[in-house]
Amino acid sequence: MTESALPRVLYLGGLGRSGTTLLERLMGELPTVCSVGEIVHVWQRGVVEGELCGCGQPFGICPFWRQVGQLAFGSWDDVDVARVAELRHSVDRNRYIPLLASPVVPRTVRAKLDEYLDYYLRVYSAIAAVSGCSTVVDSSKHASLAFCLRWQSELDLRVVHVVRDSRAVAFSWGQSVLRPDASSGGYMAKYKPATAAMHWTAQNLALQHLAGRGVPTLRVRYEDLVAAPALTVSRIADFAGIATGGASLGFLGTEDGARWAALGPTHTASGNPMRFTTGRITIRSDERWRTGMPAGDRNTVTALTLPLLARYGYAGRAA
Repeated sequence: MTESALPRVLYLGGLGRSGTTLLERLMGELPTVCSVGEIVHVWQRGVVEGELCGCGQPFGICPFWRQVGQLAFGSWDDVDVARVAELRHSVDRNRYIPLLASPVVPRTVRAKLDEYLDYYLRVYSAIAAVSGCSTVVDSSKHASLAFCLRWQSELDLRVVHVVRDSRAVAFSWGQSVLRPDASSGGYMAKYKPATAAMHWTAQNLALQHLAGRGVPTLRVRYEDLVAAPALTVSRIADFAGIATGGASLGFLGTEDGARWAALGPTHTASGNPMRFTTGRITIRSDERWRTGMPAGDRNTVTALTLPLLARYGYAGRAA
């Protein structure tokens, strides 16, 4: 694996239900950018279970992902998915973040880490080659994977730390959301308010620490994204070194005061069901939590997340 073979990776980090899928879709509309969903789940949900690609085809027969697998490994059939899972369990967990954040790691850990990262680097490089794009957007979100990736010095890693009001996030995690990408159907996971609040705090604190370890990191609020999509996308593009000019933001617009985006098909391997949406969509803030969230739940989440709510500018926001 050579440095020239590696694309720039724009990693979207944060707790799910924070708007990362919307942001990923918008960034993927830029020239030279390829958004591919949550690569952390490719191995099980894609290779093993054959869930749907964002294009609507099962992972195993999607032409894009078949080419990626051939270029990266010869075939997806040649990937030892059980070994990937074993390595992930050994290095890519929240419990290992303190170790991954340290200046050095034990030799045995580093060997597993290098082996684990090789799978990702092969996939990133193959995605860039097949798509012809110099930037790959990975919306895996997990802070632990971002900490793993920081150990690969050849990788041009840029992290976008996506945050959203903790009360909105907790409310969303309490809703039943279908998973149309899974052949067996079913719903996405649900969290109780206090559990969602603890996950929200843990992920955001970890991503703040990642920035403190020298990884280029830009914090973006969901509320700012939906209020000013073009401005936010341009800000992220500047941060990531992605050229924007001319008509590159022509997929974004405003009509009668409503903000919209025109989205084309995409090859996202896993993520929120919104990844299947194409055509013109309206961009608006989802504020259902304000009327749908019981006062007791709001108070619980506010109390558990107050320090970071204040840090991110939400403390004075009416609940």
